[in-house]
Amino acid sequence: MSDNDGGLSARVRTAEGWPVPNVTLTVTDGAGRQVARVPADAEGTVTTEPLPPGIYTAVLVAAGYLPQARTAQIGSNGTGSLGEVTLAPAAGTVKLPPPGPWVIDPAHSSVVATARHLGIASIKARFGDLAGRIEVRRPVEQSTVRAEIKAASIDTGVRMRDDHLRSPDFLDVDRFPMIEFGSTGLQREGTDTWTMSGELTLHGQCRPIQLDLRYSGYGPDPWGRVRAAFHADAVLHRNDFAIDYNAMVRAGVAAIGTTIKIELDIQAVQGEQLPEL
Repeated sequence: MSDNDGGLSARVRTAEGWPVPNVTLTVTDGAGRQVARVPADAEGTVTTEPLPPGIYTAVLVAAGYLPQARTAQIGSNGTGSLGEVTLAPAAGTVKLPPPGPWVIDPAHSSVVATARHLGIASIKARFGDLAGRIEVRRPVEQSTVRAEIKAASIDTGVRMRDDHLRSPDFLDVDRFPMIEFGSTGLQREGTDTWTMSGELTLHGQCRPIQLDLRYSGYGPDPWGRVRAAFHADAVLHRNDFAIDYNAMVRAGVAAIGTTIKIELDIQAVQGEQLPEL
C-alpha cells in the first residue's frame, strides 16, 4: 500500500526499524473532533479513509511505547502522509530478548494447577516434567511457543490422590500421556505484559486458550548462558476438556471445582539445547 492510498497514512517502526503492529492512529480536526481512529496492520502500516482537505492532529499510540503526536495536512484529493514514524519505548519497558531459539529449562521452571476442593479449600498440583521451545522473532509479536508436559508427572504431595488424578476419572494418562500447548498469537498490553493466544491439548481435547503473560527480562547466568524469565497464568474449565468427574457431592458442592487456575513460571535458555550442568 502506498502512502497515498486511502486517506492519512503512516508507517510505524521501532528505533531498530521493526514494524509496530499494535498501533492505533487517531485523527482530530481543528475543533478537537475525532474524525478517524484505525489500527495498524501486521506490518505497522496504518491508513484512514479519505478525509476532507485541511490541517489535522494525528496521534499514534501503542502499548509499551511513548505516544507520538503529529500535525497532518490533507490535500484536495483527501490524502496525506506522515511517512515513517519511530516510536520510542515507554519508561520502564524491559528490553526484549534477542531473536532466535530459546529452550525451556524444566529445572528452573514450574507449572502449578490450583482447584477448589469441596468449595472450601484449594488443592495445588505441580507438573514436574516440562519441555518446550520459544522462537523469538522480530517483530516480537511473531514469536512462537511450543511446550509439552507429561501428564503423569502431576504431584499434589499425596500419592493416593495423585494416582486418582492420573486415572481415567481425570487425566487418564495411559490414553493421553502428553499435555501440549502451541501459541497462535501474541499481543502487547503494557510495558511488560502481553496476551498470548494458543491451543491447549489436554485429555484428548484441543481448545483455544489465552495466557496473561508477564516478561521479566533476560541476562547472563552463572554457567555462561543467557536466560529469559516469564510468568503466565490462565483459567481453564475442566469440562471443556471432557474431565467431568463429579462422583462425590457434599451438600450440593462438587468434590473438585470445575475451574482450574494455571500458573507458569518459566526460565528459558538461549540456544538450541540446554547446557550440561
